[in-house]
Amino acid sequence: MRAVVRAATFVLGCTVVAACASEVPPTITPGPAPVPVQGPVVNTLQSATEDALTDAARRTGIKRTELEVLSAEAVTWSDGSLGCPQPGMMYTQALVPGFRIRIRAGAETLDYHAGGRGAPTFCPAGRVVPPVADNPSI
Repeated sequence: MRAVVRAATFVLGCTVVAACASEVPPTITPGPAPVPVQGPVVNTLQSATEDALTDAARRTGIKRTELEVLSAEAVTWSDGSLGCPQPGMMYTQALVPGFRIRIRAGAETLDYHAGGRGAPTFCPAGRVVPPVADNPSI
């Protein structure tokens, strides 16, 4: 009986192998060339400052030439809020390198915060949290 089972198993195995070996490999048709995905913009202090000035002029209606950059510096933010937390939001709890730009527009001072990637964002005065080096509570 064992010999019959072994023989049947052998024949079945050979049949499966022969069937697999006789299959024609699939034809692969190349598709269109992949389109590169644009990654996030990597800021420099200069590009972040230019973006902040452009937004400040748009936001206030004051000519860009009349705006004054009070400070533009590379900083480290204490978390993913980039020093401008929104109520009810949760943020990554890791140090984030970025920039802080402060612009005088008439009698008003505008704060812009950015990470190392992406455009700077206007941060209203009531939500401004200083970066790590300026923040004595960290």
